[in-house]
Amino acid sequence: MANRLVYRSDEDSLDLVEMGRPWSFDADGQLLRLVSEAYRISLAWLFDPYLAITTSLIEPLPHQISAAYEEMLPRQPMRFLLADDPGAGKTIMAGLLIRELIVRGDLERCLIIAPGSLTDQWQDELAEKFGLEFEPLTHDMIESARDGNPFDKRNLLIARMDQLSRNDELQEKLQVSPEWDLVVVDEAHKMSAHFTGGEVRHTKRRKLGDKLSHLCRNFLLMTATPHNGVEEDFQLFLALLDGDRYEGRFRDGVHVTDPSDLMRRLVKEDLLRFDGRPLFPERKSYTVQYELSDPEAWLYKAVTDYVRDEMNRADRFVEGIEKKKRINVTFALLTLQRRLASSPEAIYQSLVRRRDRLESRLRSERLEYRGAKLAEQVEPDMSEEEWEEMYEEAPQDEREEMEQTFMDRSTAAQTIEELEKEIERLKELVKLAETVRNAKTDAKWSELKSILDHPLMKDDDGNRRKLVIFTEFKDTLFSLATLIRVFLGKNESVVEIHGGVKREDRRKIVNAFMNDPDVLILVANDAAGEGVNLQRAHLMVNYDLPWNPNRLEQRFGRIHRIGQNEVCHLWNLLAKDTREGDVYYKLLKKLEIEREALGGKVFDVLGQLFDQRPLRELLMEAIRYGNDPEIKARLDQVLDNAVDRDHLRQLLEKRSLVRDSMDTSQIETIREEMERAHARRLQPNYIQAFFMQSFRKLGGRIKPREKERFEITHVPKEIRDRDRQIGVGAPVLSRYERVCFEKSKVDAQPRAYLICPGTPLLDATIDLILEKYREVMKRGAVLIDESDPGLEPRLLFYLQHTVHDGRQTRNKKQLEISTQMQFVEVTEDGPIQDGGVAPYLDYQALQEDELELLKPVLDGDWLKQNWEEKVKSYAISEVVPKHVEAVKDQRLPLIDKVEQEVQARLKREINYWDRRAEDLKAREAAGHQTSGPAQKARDRANRLEERLKSRLAELDRERKITAKPPIITGGALIIPAGLFHKLKGDQPAILNDYGNEGRDVVERLAMEAVFAAEHALGRETMDVHTQRGIGYDIESKHPQTGELRFIEVKGRAAHADQVSLTRTEILCALNEPEKFHLAFVRINDGKADDPVYVKNYDYGQPGFEQTSSTFPISSLMRHGGQPS
Repeated sequence: MANRLVYRSDEDSLDLVEMGRPWSFDADGQLLRLVSEAYRISLAWLFDPYLAITTSLIEPLPHQISAAYEEMLPRQPMRFLLADDPGAGKTIMAGLLIRELIVRGDLERCLIIAPGSLTDQWQDELAEKFGLEFEPLTHDMIESARDGNPFDKRNLLIARMDQLSRNDELQEKLQVSPEWDLVVVDEAHKMSAHFTGGEVRHTKRRKLGDKLSHLCRNFLLMTATPHNGVEEDFQLFLALLDGDRYEGRFRDGVHVTDPSDLMRRLVKEDLLRFDGRPLFPERKSYTVQYELSDPEAWLYKAVTDYVRDEMNRADRFVEGIEKKKRINVTFALLTLQRRLASSPEAIYQSLVRRRDRLESRLRSERLEYRGAKLAEQVEPDMSEEEWEEMYEEAPQDEREEMEQTFMDRSTAAQTIEELEKEIERLKELVKLAETVRNAKTDAKWSELKSILDHPLMKDDDGNRRKLVIFTEFKDTLFSLATLIRVFLGKNESVVEIHGGVKREDRRKIVNAFMNDPDVLILVANDAAGEGVNLQRAHLMVNYDLPWNPNRLEQRFGRIHRIGQNEVCHLWNLLAKDTREGDVYYKLLKKLEIEREALGGKVFDVLGQLFDQRPLRELLMEAIRYGNDPEIKARLDQVLDNAVDRDHLRQLLEKRSLVRDSMDTSQIETIREEMERAHARRLQPNYIQAFFMQSFRKLGGRIKPREKERFEITHVPKEIRDRDRQIGVGAPVLSRYERVCFEKSKVDAQPRAYLICPGTPLLDATIDLILEKYREVMKRGAVLIDESDPGLEPRLLFYLQHTVHDGRQTRNKKQLEISTQMQFVEVTEDGPIQDGGVAPYLDYQALQEDELELLKPVLDGDWLKQNWEEKVKSYAISEVVPKHVEAVKDQRLPLIDKVEQEVQARLKREINYWDRRAEDLKAREAAGHQTSGPAQKARDRANRLEERLKSRLAELDRERKITAKPPIITGGALIIPAGLFHKLKGDQPAILNDYGNEGRDVVERLAMEAVFAAEHALGRETMDVHTQRGIGYDIESKHPQTGELRFIEVKGRAAHADQVSLTRTEILCALNEPEKFHLAFVRINDGKADDPVYVKNYDYGQPGFEQTSSTFPISSLMRHGGQPS
């Protein structure tokens, strides 16, 4: 109809027309059901509260669920520290958060920052477990960025912490790129800062953390060691999350803080399974000493003397380039000493390579310079701090490459004569090492053979158990793997992982070790200590001990982690009468003694034992000065202090300073909520039915293959084009060899693509269905309720309402903080009532020729009322206020807590600097010299006042929690079966099922019979039959285990021969086949027979258009049994 302006002169030509009803109810009913389901799935998180769990290839534990759904998701925008112990699965918790935010439409851009050694693990786990395709930030990506900024176009990125922290140009590009929805920092304690001389010492990593904090809406820090025992450092660390709450230097007794709303920390002792059992088993460690053979002892002394002498020569390099040379020479010799302790093969190959490389340099010097002094080499430009970071944290392959480079070329020689002498000495060492290597008298290998024959190495049936053996160097690794293969007599029994193994090959090797019964031993270096899960084994040998105790803890953590059910055993091999071996032996023996008193918890603080000087320095001191009685006594004292019981207790107490807890009642609550949500979950059954119908409607072709697996032979172009417009991550393909909807079906061959909310194929399909047919929801359609024998029609409306606060998004829109969608129904004279969850799925669409029958109903005056406004008014007065109050109850206490902490901290700092300014002013007036001008202190106080004012204004905006006007997004006219069949001239079959007693009496008697049966079993029951759309009538709980069962009660007259289940009831049975019980009760002359319980019955997979199914009672009775 065209629009035109109307003037007063047109009044006589106008007629007053009765207002027509806003809903025509003439749309296709099946199409209404389809587009309504598309709309519901687009808001899937409102109906499936644990959607990320049901759509990911994980089975999370209670503490992981609570982290994602109770701690992090409610805090939006979020600034949070997740500090659970090592092995708790923090990657899983972050993956759940990311997946859930994507499904909710709250995350498009996500950046993960992790140490280089963990980036592969992040990429693999997010892809394999959550279907999230993150890209690693590579050198090629940086170089090939067309616009010069690799952060602009890529939304899901993983970057190495030091790749960014050491590159100012990259950080500049990061700062001008679009805002990130979420930044996750793993091993975030590496961004700690410290006070030195009254000033904060910001490392490059800390400076990166400060920048990241301002580049994202949500900021998640993850570390297992948030507190080093120094409260000042801890509060500096927390300033990354909230600089206002932790402004200024910590002053004891003044700056008291409660960070419980900013972080969570659960230690291993608090982590439980759903059944209440401890999650982690016991750990035991054994120190095994072996005695070097005479040739090995001679070689050890000769190489150690060489290392000591060369280090002493390197000490002359003090300043500038020479200082770098000293650092590099020290690192080279340290590596050589470690290889000496590793194996005859490792030291032989290392000496040969060093001799050859220095001989090559000598020849070059003679040809080019012919002078006495060696030409200056370009030394790697690394500070001591960077060298230490590389040594401690670089990935194994990089560490190996760097070690080799230093060890081959770095020398303390300054003249050709000195270099010649060093080469002659190396030649002698090579001969000695070759003699040891060829003698085949490897004492360390002999000791390992004894361990391989230990009774623990075999199970009760005599089968060899799986074992992980850690070495340090590839030369040792290859040699050892060969020896073990010969010892076992089976080449296929041993596999290897080292820094040179590509990621895909590493994954295959780990999979073989975990699953192939013929693969028994994994020989690995620390490439397998970095993010590789090996809990299939519970036995480990440290063939080489790392000089960094953190790595010792990391290695043990490969087998002592989630999924491990056996006591874990670790053997540490050490040579007697070696300087570094003696130091390590004393350390480990003392730890074994203290483990008896303090339990396996001592393994969790290994990395914190040496807080003043690292263990590496102590070992090098032992090597260089071990003959000096005074130094030897001092080293003994350091070890005694490090492993002193009181010191260990202090470390464990500090580890628990910010400790939270999870008791069994919390776990029981989570389990119950999970079980209820599992019974109502959208994945796989609701999603499968919708996708099959809508995909085919859009022209797609999908065929069944293996059970519950399908092949897509054609994806329409418009779906692929739509994905390019809205998609995040991997693009939609033109065909899929296999797809599935149940996550347990993914890993069969060929591997299947899981279709679920948040995946591009489903999202594009939903978006197209809504674009094409959304108007059908507002036109409405007529649907039949086959389960209702009544005569009164009713209206169904889809009601959506949103709550926001006073803040704005980056697009200047009000920030929405909560959304709800409900279905309500209303009759002509009755009140507005809850319609349950997706009621349209249980209602039958009209056939085309049946609409005429309903003309008297459609023409009724009551339908001409403005029901949309009435429902909105009802929502405004009844529903929305409850929604707003619920949001306030959840958010206001957190806001109040933040305001209290911010005010306390900033006001104290303002007062401090005010007093400081006055004091300095007085001293200046008196002519005294001051540490700084008074005005500088005054300016700082003024800046802090402005910050306080700004932050309080922001918190006030957060407090302005209000609701937007509710909207009606869809509706339908519901005709009960009784009225429909009356208009047809017959009666619904359902009336025959209840006999003379009538429906209300039969259903009441049946419910009473089932309650009595459950109570006789000692179970606790809850009547939920008034909660529409959940698929069952009674929830029953086992008094000891807390296990729930969901009971759908069907009472029928004695003569009835069939029972109908709604679509919702059938899908509940499919979602929870073990917990869903169909309780059938016959009613004879007003009395109920004993219930018959039917479990695990094959109800079939209903197609989308199917709203109910009917089953013979005789078949159900044969499958059923007495309540138990």
